[in-house]
Amino acid sequence: MRDEMTRARNLLACAARVVVFTGAGVSAESGIPTFRGAGGLWKTSRAEDLATPGAFARDPRTVWEWYGWRHGIVASCRPNPAHLALGRWMLLRDGVTLISQNVDDLHERGAREAALGLLREGRPADAARAAPIRLHGSICHTRCTRCAARAPFRGPVDATSEATLPRCACGGLLRPDVVWFGESLPEDALRAAFAAAGAAEVCLVVGTAGAVHPAAAVVHETRDAGGKVFVVDPGATAYDGVADVRLRGGAGEIVPALVAES
Repeated sequence: MRDEMTRARNLLACAARVVVFTGAGVSAESGIPTFRGAGGLWKTSRAEDLATPGAFARDPRTVWEWYGWRHGIVASCRPNPAHLALGRWMLLRDGVTLISQNVDDLHERGAREAALGLLREGRPADAARAAPIRLHGSICHTRCTRCAARAPFRGPVDATSEATLPRCACGGLLRPDVVWFGESLPEDALRAAFAAAGAAEVCLVVGTAGAVHPAAAVVHETRDAGGKVFVVDPGATAYDGVADVRLRGGAGEIVPALVAES
């Protein structure tokens, strides 16, 4: 793997435009459950049964109770070395776009920690440069079901009754600003992601098996435009057959070495 790592580092260093495409595997290394597959139950429900418009319409209290629990998990987790390394890398060079399928805020928090580190070194940094394009939204934001206003949200969630659930200033019931099963991805984010991927010389895929569509097609956009695909994951992915570089292992180990300053 050493030769592949060296080749990947050299290609990344020479690329003027890079897309980083991340999935649940990055956050899992920080302790955030994926909620899918084995062990994905919350109480007696699966994510596929809770994260739907129909479930929220029938029982918003239970759905908010689940998201309140998830908020607690996210708050207790810290950005891992992959988040920190990507944040620092993006703050130090131009031409990198981060596209994430994750709904936690660990990329943003990693960028803020990286920016503070750079400031301590006397190197000005704006964490906003490393903000991701979010294809599936964020549980750290809400959207009003009445007026569609969006706002940051940190909790807590009081799911004692429907009357105690988060409300908008207009009085409407708030919902997590995430893409639920059966909903379309946000058009602006999808358009920006595909534009960046189509212009990228390298697409670095980290911690995703490529099973969720249409987000998974972002990687093929780079490939179809003549760019290279690098895959970092400990297990099999849908991209293995098109990967120019395949690095097997955890994101927290491989990504810092891959994007470290020369």
